[in-house]
Amino acid sequence: MLNTTLRQCRPLQIKTLLQYKNVTVTSKRKLLISPQYHSCLCRHRQDFFKNTRTHSTQSDQHRQKVVIETTEPKIVIDNKVLPDEKILDEKTLQELWKRKVLPYVQLARWDKPIGVYLLYWPCTWSIALGSIPGNVPLAATLQTAGLFLAGAGLMRGAGCTINDMWDKDVDRQVERTKNRPLVSGALSDKQAVAFLGAQLTLALGILLQLNCYSVLLGASSMLFVITYPLAKRFTNYPQIFLGATFNWGALLGYSALQGSVDAAVCGPLYLGALAWTVVYDTIYAHQDKEDDARIGMKSTALTFGEHTKPLLSGTLAASTACLACAGHAAGLDWPYYAALGVYVARAGHQIYTLQVNNPEDCAKKFKSNSLVGLIILLGILGGGYRQYAENRQKHRGKEDLSITKSCVFS
Repeated sequence: MLNTTLRQCRPLQIKTLLQYKNVTVTSKRKLLISPQYHSCLCRHRQDFFKNTRTHSTQSDQHRQKVVIETTEPKIVIDNKVLPDEKILDEKTLQELWKRKVLPYVQLARWDKPIGVYLLYWPCTWSIALGSIPGNVPLAATLQTAGLFLAGAGLMRGAGCTINDMWDKDVDRQVERTKNRPLVSGALSDKQAVAFLGAQLTLALGILLQLNCYSVLLGASSMLFVITYPLAKRFTNYPQIFLGATFNWGALLGYSALQGSVDAAVCGPLYLGALAWTVVYDTIYAHQDKEDDARIGMKSTALTFGEHTKPLLSGTLAASTACLACAGHAAGLDWPYYAALGVYVARAGHQIYTLQVNNPEDCAKKFKSNSLVGLIILLGILGGGYRQYAENRQKHRGKEDLSITKSCVFS
């Protein structure tokens, strides 16, 4: 090949190449040509190297290396390559959040944490009552409260995911819910199922941190979690099913610390919390009553109708009576009953001023119920502090931590 190439060159070209002696080879096999000989070769040098085939593994590696080093990373979203200058900038991160993360947050309603609070407060009431005997240290009580907070977030998200999977066709016909992720197509059914599985798996991991009695008690609530979204299809009182599901923590928190449920304390506490849920969720349901009536869904908002205020007042009275019975059984002092008085006054004012045909007013009053949960918790802490302090003195150094140990991991 070299002979053929040399025959194609004219004598002047060969002579010029032979005189081309200022050539050095670098460690990377690059040819460095001195400037004074650059202009002599002119186009003939191009023709020469065009007809010369170079066999060099190192040269190939160098060329590959150049491609790797000069190729800049790119972000691809839905088969669309973003411009290089947008990598890791604020706009790109917002786009990633909006398209890849936010739909899951919206499906679990984590962007609207009011539901987590309303689920968590009855758990804290039960935990506070379960700590009064003083046979477990404060650290165990706080650890249990932390586990229940994480569990409330996961189980509320799982419940909302199940609800949206059941109600996808219904949500499409309701103004307030028509843009939910499964309806809009932001998430597929398969993605929702996978997300539900992830939430339930994490929630199970938290549940298994509790004693065996609590594990069985908590697992039994799954029947309500799965079926309560269907209640609006066959009963005029779906809010009762929601209350039965949402307030399971009123039983579970106590058993997590004491290894069992005290029926005299936890029974009325559970019923009182259930009635409270009927009050605030009936107010919530008034937002959708026109759409529900049009598509055939049921709710206490439709069932109560124009009698909503007096019936909610009766439900509030039942809730207060049950919570008072729970406090009496636990031996709580006057601060608890003062808190119940604040609860009655606040909820009663909500009912009295409720504008059932004003969705914004209904939403505002519904969200304010989180403060009610805090008021009752503070009442339990204040009303039970004397007993707790005395009992801790008796049991200090004699705590039976076996009742709080994990059923599985211990």
